[in-house]
Amino acid sequence: MRPIPSVPMLALVVSAASGLTVAPALTAQLPKPAPNTAAMLTALDAASGRYASIARQIWEFAEVGYLEEKSSALLQQELAAAGFTITRGIAGEPTAFVAEFGRGKPVIAILGEFDALPGLSQDAVPERKPLRAGGPGHGCGHHLFGTASAASAIALKQWMQANKVQGTLRMIGTPAEEGGSGKVYMVRDGVFNDVDAVIAWHPGDEHAATGERTMANITGKFRFHGISAHAAGSPERGRSALDGVEVMNVMTNYLREHVPDGTRIHYVVTNGGKAPNVVPDEAEVYYYVRHVDMTVVKHVWSRVIDAAKGAALGTGTTYDLQLIGSVYSLLPNETLLKIEQRALERVGGYTYTAEERAFAEALQKSEAFVPVTLDAIRKVRPLVVGQPGAGSTDVGDVSWTVPTVQLSAATWVPGTAAHSWQAVAAGGMSIGAKGMMVAAKTMALTAADLFMSPATLAEAKKELDARRGPHFTYETVLGNQKPQLDYRKGTTN
Repeated sequence: MRPIPSVPMLALVVSAASGLTVAPALTAQLPKPAPNTAAMLTALDAASGRYASIARQIWEFAEVGYLEEKSSALLQQELAAAGFTITRGIAGEPTAFVAEFGRGKPVIAILGEFDALPGLSQDAVPERKPLRAGGPGHGCGHHLFGTASAASAIALKQWMQANKVQGTLRMIGTPAEEGGSGKVYMVRDGVFNDVDAVIAWHPGDEHAATGERTMANITGKFRFHGISAHAAGSPERGRSALDGVEVMNVMTNYLREHVPDGTRIHYVVTNGGKAPNVVPDEAEVYYYVRHVDMTVVKHVWSRVIDAAKGAALGTGTTYDLQLIGSVYSLLPNETLLKIEQRALERVGGYTYTAEERAFAEALQKSEAFVPVTLDAIRKVRPLVVGQPGAGSTDVGDVSWTVPTVQLSAATWVPGTAAHSWQAVAAGGMSIGAKGMMVAAKTMALTAADLFMSPATLAEAKKELDARRGPHFTYETVLGNQKPQLDYRKGTTN
């Protein structure tokens, strides 16, 4: 997931997903920064080489959702060695974990992701060069995400011990963000029930506290079932499952004209048969529907299902649906965002070496690149709250149940698109590592401030209650189903 930067607005309006609500004006003053944090930042600087090495290892593992065994184990190993207690396999997800230090209130959680994307294998060079044709790659930078979160948690633990700070610190390792909705099952199963605030980040091409909304979504695989036959000798005896998929796709493409603005519908045919001279008896198409408002998503999804029904009826086939994922939009929390913005401005950006600048300039000449000044890496964007963004994340579900704050750090060359080989390339070299440490420091400072300010945590909870409305009850489209641990099966090459 990666929200698109957008222009400022005057007020934050919450989606109709749980009733329209306009948040009241925030009156709380920023608390004083936590004391004695300079040593924490110094410790992170001193360990930056080690964390760059860990991130690079996970970049090389490039494991997709729910299959991140080596990536998860490496982060757990690092946290255990630092004195955290590790609980593995939470919420029915083998690669999920909770690393915990301390006791009592407040409870502050830092999220970490580590899943890669199918088909984005790429070397850390500024031209297209897959390391393994068709293999996965970290096109969303989650190797940096999980590593920075672990680094931040370790530095915070040391600060808490040195300053005798009370409370519970958790680093929660969350698999399968890319379409697998890993955090949704965690929210549903109560992993965040006693948490007072959640801190997360995401790789990007700028340094910014993430105040934009993201898009809610529902995703699933439609599998059509027909009758195989010789495509030339006896086609009348066959019923093509691929026909079902193609007719469904035609119908949903016509649907695009008649959905609310801001709706996104994507699909990819994941099984179209095996040979042209055999009428396919099995075919599959994988769909996403997105909109910032979950109510709209549910309505459009029901119409996509109707298209599948009509396609099956018209082609003499049947179909079944595997619901893969569903997430809420990200609900910003201005109380926490102001704390995070202050921390990010203290950390600031970074500069390129001559080698890094040459890499960045070469990358900006590649296809589909949006020209942006390279000086963006040296600056922190002013805080923007409430504008609609793009992309989806299962952090959204967390944000509707616990006060949550997220930032972006420039781990990519300015102008890079997420889910691209260019993102993989920059994320595998020192540019990615530098942005990662901006995130680690900012999260550590933000968490330290929250540990020292119960009043801020209370204000953040009050704001969450106001924004989501008095009648909100969390529920997920996924219901009681188990995590779809096989949703990336066959994509690892």
